[in-house]
Amino acid sequence: MSGRRTSLRLIIHGHVQGVFYRDWTVQSARELGLSGWVKNQPDGTVAALLQGEDHAVRTMIGRMQSGPPAARVERIEEQECEAEELAGFERR
Repeated sequence: MSGRRTSLRLIIHGHVQGVFYRDWTVQSARELGLSGWVKNQPDGTVAALLQGEDHAVRTMIGRMQSGPPAARVERIEEQECEAEELAGFERR
């Protein structure tokens, strides 16, 4: 039995570039069976797309609040979006 599927775009604010945040996100998302992507933005934020079962997406967002040890996340903006056809999770 599978749960409700969710597709969210996120903007992560704080000290999240140059601290292994994207690679950490890829590893964590793959562990949870999510598809999507993560990338640095010119304004110093990190953007991400998380797709998968709702509970796994919510677990991932909880993990992303802390991130890797050197990261300092101030806040995460969430926006529901249409699902994209993606195979796996990648760094862009």
